Amino acid sequence: MSTTALKKEHRMPSKQRREKAANILCLILLILLGLIVLFPIYWIFRSSLMSNGELYAYPPAFLPPEWRFSNYSDTLKSFEYLQFLGNTMTILVPAVIGAVITATMGGYAFARLRFRGKKFLFTLCVGSMLLPSMVTLIPLFIAWSKLGLVNTYWPLILPHFCGGGAFNIFLIRQFVKTVPRELDEAATIDGCGFFRILIFIIVPTIKSAMIVVGLLKFIELWNDLLQQVTYITRRDRYTLALGLNIFRGSFNDDWSSIMCATCLSFIPGIVFYLIGQRYFVEGIVMTGMKN
Repeated sequence: MSTTALKKEHRMPSKQRREKAANILCLILLILLGLIVLFPIYWIFRSSLMSNGELYAYPPAFLPPEWRFSNYSDTLKSFEYLQFLGNTMTILVPAVIGAVITATMGGYAFARLRFRGKKFLFTLCVGSMLLPSMVTLIPLFIAWSKLGLVNTYWPLILPHFCGGGAFNIFLIRQFVKTVPRELDEAATIDGCGFFRILIFIIVPTIKSAMIVVGLLKFIELWNDLLQQVTYITRRDRYTLALGLNIFRGSFNDDWSSIMCATCLSFIPGIVFYLIGQRYFVEGIVMTGMKN
């Protein structure tokens, strides 16, 4: 065996040990970062199971001295959780569905179709992401007021039927561009039009991107307190974000109940994300990649 071969054979275990040590360090770092991110959520949950006296104790206890799950039943007596959740879903379900459908159609049009002014319209669409939402808030409120739709859910639903935002259209467009055009040509030879190509070829291929759009829109609407407080003033129409805000103002010193209401408000969002997180990660990673 030559000297070069012996040196390579001698280096292999050392290289493998370095790679293994690097993987272990990365794993430890990720665990630490994950614990840092999850710690505020744990602290809210821990606080929801304590009495107000225990919350003000110093030094603060890492674990509740007594696990008071009865705090949740007491909170539900004054916090209309199910009503607020139902109102929130009345907005979220049609808005998310509308955003996914129209963003898919818009992204497909910009990626595949040929029409006059396509580049200009796409540049205008992407450039609209630079426009702060506060700039259009007052003009839109005046327009919806003249239509008599204030204190209804329509101002919070209908705008999302226009693509759900420029980023969503851009995301779908990037995914559609990864689909080989040969599939479109083969479908066209078989007599398929643009709509059938979209439904039977493009949509099954970009399913992960559509789920990403749905998740992003869900998170956006779930946390959108500004739009909701602008258009909704009746308590029977309050969403979870509005209900939690009012509840916090009504129980300034009752931090235990406030923490219980906070935990109840973010549970549906966490469940929804956990269901689609695999597609979310896949969609973000694969955006813009060519086959």
